[in-house]
Amino acid sequence: MRLLVLGGTKFLGRAAVESALERGHQVTLFNRGETNPELFPQAERLRGDRDGDLSTLEGREWDAVIDPSGFVPRVLRASAELLRDAVGHYVFVSSISVYREPYEPDFDEDAPVFEVEPRTEEVLEEYAELKAACERLLTEVLPGSHASVRAGLIVGPHDPTGRFTYWPLRVAQGGDVLAPAPAERRVQFVDVRDLGDWLVHIAEECIAGTFNAVRPAEPFGSLLEVCREVSGSDARFVWVDESFLLDREVGQWMELPLWLAGAEAAFIQADVSRAVTAGLRFRPVAESVADTLAWARETGAPLVLETDRLGAAGMQPEREAELLRAWRARE
Repeated sequence: MRLLVLGGTKFLGRAAVESALERGHQVTLFNRGETNPELFPQAERLRGDRDGDLSTLEGREWDAVIDPSGFVPRVLRASAELLRDAVGHYVFVSSISVYREPYEPDFDEDAPVFEVEPRTEEVLEEYAELKAACERLLTEVLPGSHASVRAGLIVGPHDPTGRFTYWPLRVAQGGDVLAPAPAERRVQFVDVRDLGDWLVHIAEECIAGTFNAVRPAEPFGSLLEVCREVSGSDARFVWVDESFLLDREVGQWMELPLWLAGAEAAFIQADVSRAVTAGLRFRPVAESVADTLAWARETGAPLVLETDRLGAAGMQPEREAELLRAWRARE
């Protein structure tokens, strides 16, 4: 298969390219510059700019394209229209964020999504609205020959966000670990390598449709137990009530990763049966945790990661200790 990847040297794109090359496919990478130039010497590289210079894609043909870097409908339209007759199948990485509140536990792909037109192209301001608009655009430009993959929280080695990496690192440190009660609350994520491999699979098979792409939801407590077993630490989990965390303005999702309060918790409890039927498979959680922890230690990844786009992911040790003292005093 001749595969075009728009991007391909960062996190999810990187995982998809690795899978495609392992399967023996011919891969072409399209990006603006030499990000991670040492990666994939066997892949063809084309330079250009999705927002204004697609000239190196003109006059070429591929069997499929994987697009993990489309965020703005105007920009996506340019590539979709140019490639409409040049590729057999278009695999677009959307986001589970396209769903509108209120969320229902185990919601499927037919749940309500954002339908308003975005007011801005600033991705961090209207990420969900922009992704939903991108999906509508592909339905218009490429009806029947595209897949919209609504990815959940993507985790694993090379994760640039730190949102999952916090837990393997923190549990490995041992001691009392603040965790959001109840331990039975369900959470979801997907290993980047499983998702990348599946993107290649649906490109190979020209599988069309819309899919929630994330692991089946499982108890938070089970995830933390796996982190403890993998690291061999003496961590003791202190399950703190949600109301206590909210009263003290603990940040959901980022400061305390994978925690969403109240009805919003259903946002990470999506039904994934459609993607599983289409071939999405999952490695053991212990493998994702072990590989993430090994990568974090090897690269010196910090417990709390400061990012330019998303802010800090993870709870500062001083803040955790303060909250644990307050929780014990309250008891």
